Amino acid sequence: MHAVIKLVREHPSAARFLVVGGVGFVITMVINYGLKLFVIPQHPVTALAVGIIVATVFSYWMNKKWSFDDRGERHTAHEMLLFVIVSVVGVAINSAPAYVSRYGLGLEVPNVSLATQEIADFVSGPIIGTLLAMVFRYWAMNKWVFPKRAELVDVLSPTSPSTSPTTTV
Repeated sequence: MHAVIKLVREHPSAARFLVVGGVGFVITMVINYGLKLFVIPQHPVTALAVGIIVATVFSYWMNKKWSFDDRGERHTAHEMLLFVIVSVVGVAINSAPAYVSRYGLGLEVPNVSLATQEIADFVSGPIIGTLLAMVFRYWAMNKWVFPKRAELVDVLSPTSPSTSPTTTV
């Protein structure tokens, strides 16, 4: 509990990011299992991807307005484009373990029992995939989508080392 309080005090954006991620996880699971059980049971990776995409739209607005509300000085269209790029990579990272589990390792009926298939789906997609994608998304959003104001000014500054002309002697 002390570690959580310390995280909130020292890194409030990280704590808010985790809350938004938790709500996004619930959205993903509801849509994933709703589609997987009732609409497209033969396409579990697609069901997971649709859930992730819907949760990602929610996540953008909540992260912009709450998690990183003190950042993001870019135009909304540019910021959204960067968010979409990061999110597409995140969807791929999130879906990859489920794909490997089902189609690479063959953890699907008739190779394994239905219970084993469902446990493998849950562990590979929502657990392993989400953890990997969460780390990537937080890093990428801090770096590119919602950078701290000083970092954004430094990157866009005409005197920035990466943009200043170099002289050859």
